[in-house]
Amino acid sequence: MSLLLALSIAAVAFITSVISGVFGMSGGMILMGYLAFVLPVSAAMMMHGATQATANGYRALLNRRDIDWKIFWRFLVGALAGLALLSAIAYVPSKVSMYLLLGTVPFAAAALPQRYALDVTRRGAAEICGLLVTLLNLTAGVAGALLDVFFVRTQLTRHQVVATKALTQTLSHIQKLVYFGIIVREIASDTPGVHAGAELPWWIFVAVIPLSMLGTTAGKRVLDGMTDTNFRLWSQRITLAIGAVLLMQGLVLLGK
Repeated sequence: MSLLLALSIAAVAFITSVISGVFGMSGGMILMGYLAFVLPVSAAMMMHGATQATANGYRALLNRRDIDWKIFWRFLVGALAGLALLSAIAYVPSKVSMYLLLGTVPFAAAALPQRYALDVTRRGAAEICGLLVTLLNLTAGVAGALLDVFFVRTQLTRHQVVATKALTQTLSHIQKLVYFGIIVREIASDTPGVHAGAELPWWIFVAVIPLSMLGTTAGKRVLDGMTDTNFRLWSQRITLAIGAVLLMQGLVLLGK
């Protein structure tokens, strides 16, 4: 890995951690889009997983008093089911499918009619959320827009939303590291035609992880100064704008 590429990844990781620190998502979509552009899929997944697990874990720590633990434990049940399902087939997505999924999900989420809105606080919703988020996270790399569908219409405050989502996303990205770093790699060593992907140098993780924590701290300061209304309004606007860019990139790759 060249020094210029490493510096660019570090810079994008910091900026996107600031964005995620404010809105609880969006930054992860940008980072995944960039990593998928400059790295092989499995390497991008590992880099994204390490960075986002750290950023989200630190965000959860900063907002720990606002975490809804009941939602998290129920989310965990569905998440483990999703990991088991994909582990059975060791699926590794292509760059085209990643971009198309990343770009489509925000618009699908926004188009969901009010009467079908999913509320993570309702019975069974957190378990379904954990299952679907895990499946999308391990195929598209990011599931923040889908996760937001389950949180955006709840009665939780912006701090509760960000804190609880941060903990669920930490789990999701740890699963990504386990899936691509251990499960897929083990199966690839025994199965012809299944490839684990390129290795990343250890020092890039050491360089990027502290920056993701610093960006998360900066983002929390912005979050504290926002109102719940502005938080929800700008969350959707930014997510749709990012989705449009990623969807366009996927269509460009599909046309080649």
